[in-house]
Amino acid sequence: QVQLAETGGGLVQPGGSLRLSCAASGSIARINTMGWYRQAPGKQRELVAATTSGGNLNYADAVKGRFTISRDNAKNTVSLQMNSLKPEDTAVYYCNALIVVLRDRLYRPVDAWGQGTLVTVSS
Repeated sequence: QVQLAETGGGLVQPGGSLRLSCAASGSIARINTMGWYRQAPGKQRELVAATTSGGNLNYADAVKGRFTISRDNAKNTVSLQMNSLKPEDTAVYYCNALIVVLRDRLYRPVDAWGQGTLVTVSS
């Protein structure tokens, strides 16, 4: 019905940068919200950053000033530029989108999730 595919995870040294990207595909009528969550070992999943179709941005306090979320509505993609990475940023990062899909001739809301991409910050 709808799929989210993340790319860009990997191993980086403290202070380094990574850029995560997520592309949505399927029978998409519109995407209301796109964002990123992360889950570190032994911790619950938490919101990292999110953006609405209207351009509102929301960041977790732990990443403000270091991470930047951006969205391309025409391509149904969202990216997360991560700078000044810290070891505590190590986690599996998940793309999330609140999507309205066309199914059985009806518009239906879907809370879509990607499979996750691992970010490891270590020296």
